Amino acid sequence: MMGQGRGSLRLLAGLALAALLADSAGAETLLRTRLNADIRSTDPGTNRDANTDGVIAHVVEGLVAFRDDTSVGPMLADSWAVSDDGRTYTFKLRQGVRFHNGATMAAGDVVWALERWLDPATQWRCLSEFGPNGIARIEKILAVDAQTVAVTLDQPTALFLPTLARPDCGQAAILHRDSVGPDGKWIGPVGTGPFKLGEWKRGQYVDVVRFDGYTARTEPRTGLTGAKSAVVDRVRFNVIPDSAAAKAGLLSGALDVIMSLSIPDMDDLKARPEVQLSITPSLSMTGLLFQTRDSLLQDVRIRRAIALALDAPQIVDVVMEGTARANNSALPIGSPFHGSVQGQGYQQDLAEAKKLLAAAGYRGQPIKLITNKRYSFVFDAAVLVQEMARAAGINIELEVLDWAAQLDRYNRGDYQAMAFIYSARLDPSLSFEMLMGPKATQPRKVWDNAEAQEMLRQSMLTADPVRRQALFDEMHRRFIADAPMVVLFNGSELTALRKAVKGYAGWLYPQARFWGVSLQP
Repeated sequence: MMGQGRGSLRLLAGLALAALLADSAGAETLLRTRLNADIRSTDPGTNRDANTDGVIAHVVEGLVAFRDDTSVGPMLADSWAVSDDGRTYTFKLRQGVRFHNGATMAAGDVVWALERWLDPATQWRCLSEFGPNGIARIEKILAVDAQTVAVTLDQPTALFLPTLARPDCGQAAILHRDSVGPDGKWIGPVGTGPFKLGEWKRGQYVDVVRFDGYTARTEPRTGLTGAKSAVVDRVRFNVIPDSAAAKAGLLSGALDVIMSLSIPDMDDLKARPEVQLSITPSLSMTGLLFQTRDSLLQDVRIRRAIALALDAPQIVDVVMEGTARANNSALPIGSPFHGSVQGQGYQQDLAEAKKLLAAAGYRGQPIKLITNKRYSFVFDAAVLVQEMARAAGINIELEVLDWAAQLDRYNRGDYQAMAFIYSARLDPSLSFEMLMGPKATQPRKVWDNAEAQEMLRQSMLTADPVRRQALFDEMHRRFIADAPMVVLFNGSELTALRKAVKGYAGWLYPQARFWGVSLQP
């Protein structure tokens, strides 16, 4: 521990020295933020994780992107039209867009980039979505003229544009051919974003540098589209795994921004005059999973009894301290499809819970609930679930695992019950899809209901919002009735910033955006 502490102090001293040198030079505005782990690569949508996505999103852009409200808006495409049969999308490209090497983007570049994503050798994360078992197969990509590209699918789907826009799929970024060598091997991203990739010193930091040739959209900033202006000269993402060291760096002035605060860290920082907090609802989801193939929990009456034993609003108030709201729906509160139906869930009713348990013949058999301490709110929620269930006569025993071990058990479906967190999904169909599927072939799936799976498939095919809403409403009703899990709440992104940071704004997807952000005295 003493060695770890000295290492943290050396790291902070180094950050402070770098800041001092930058300030004394007076030639560059440097914004310093934190990564809890290094990025995996510079190739978007392939060898990636959330940190990689967040850094590279400053460098690359796709034809379309998600807005703040999770709808899809234009980015490198100014507009698009869909054929009457729903299979062909014709994109009109923005004029005057430049790559980081100075080349002007044209239709041929878009065709090359999209075809590269579809090459199995690229190992694109979203390739399976356009394969034989995906949402649709791309049959043809055609440059109609210098500013127009047409993409034809084998069937209509509501998820084509949302899939192109997915941050975890690199936004299907339009990259210049210079991003790869003559052999097709990756060199580095030559994109169109407001920042260029700067120095990547593995294990220490990644820099993105302002691209002076960038031409921004005119709409207000929203999600990953709208106006993007690099106000600072450079953003440095410092790799600092230790959260205590990161907090100390913020307080000392060696860091300007730290994201993904824990609740205890937020409580400590909120009273600091040199710090400001950004608290933004997110699309992540915390809930209680049930293994419906378990000999005990296969009885829906026991699952519903556990749901009725819980006071979800109280759990959220205690573990999130007013930064989140209870929600029993698979659709997050921030989704435009979260309406009055999704507001109908479980109300605590101990008397009814006891009746269901008696009818099921439950006699106090222990139910093992797996949790972890990596996410303190998940562990705290599990403790409250245990106590509330006890009041209904349900015997829950906690088993605390490290996150990697818990994730392995989740993927294998090897548990009775589990307190778990799902990352954000920006399309409502995908919010359900991460929970639903046949357990025989996808053991990680929680809800195995053939009729609901057909509704999910239909929601992926139709783009009609009225039809989609009706499908999501019926899926929600069945989800609550089947009780394969109890969604407790959607999370929040907690970010701390020095007072000098201006223009920062969080959004439903927990990913930093440092365009439009400045440092002021």
